[in-house]
Amino acid sequence: MTAKGKILVVDDDRLVLATVTHGLAQAGYEVIDADNGDDAILLARKHRPELALLDIRMEGKNGFDVAAYLRESCHIPFMFLSAFSDPDTVAQVAALGAVAYMVKPLDVGQIVPTVEAAFERLRAQRAEAAAQAQTRGSKPPAQAHAPEVVSLAAGVLMHRYSLSRGEAFERLQRIAAVADVSLQEQAERLVRAVEELARPGVL
Repeated sequence: MTAKGKILVVDDDRLVLATVTHGLAQAGYEVIDADNGDDAILLARKHRPELALLDIRMEGKNGFDVAAYLRESCHIPFMFLSAFSDPDTVAQVAALGAVAYMVKPLDVGQIVPTVEAAFERLRAQRAEAAAQAQTRGSKPPAQAHAPEVVSLAAGVLMHRYSLSRGEAFERLQRIAAVADVSLQEQAERLVRAVEELARPGVL
């Protein structure tokens, strides 16, 4: 059976790494794993995964270092799975352009749907870019890097209110409806507010 996609999983907690790797493999993905940032970069260059799932706090190269390398040198999209969701961390996640941000603790049953949704969005983006490029008669870009601000905003709500991912999306939709703005605009407002709090001297 053909794998649903190839994903690189990076976490210095061996138990988390084994659990997530096993869960994604059971869900039909080809999984490459690493327990540190240096190995993650080497594996990404060798295997060219379609997506990377990164822990943030690791010794040596952290998740942000790896993400920056994947974006600039490999054009590989990434998402974060971290126990940290302080304003500074959220601001860095947003600046790097992660396709999703999940806050630990999560079980594999919550992670797999988020990974599946990310793959669907990325493939849709690639298909759209290819179609547009074909129309223009030019080559498509290697990878679109637009931040998934809605997913990021949902991650903030998950941590702040101890919600599941589905509940966080529903709450974000309700907030947008009350404010009479689009889901995208409301997500951008929330992320901007968090980034503002992360500015030096604000708190």
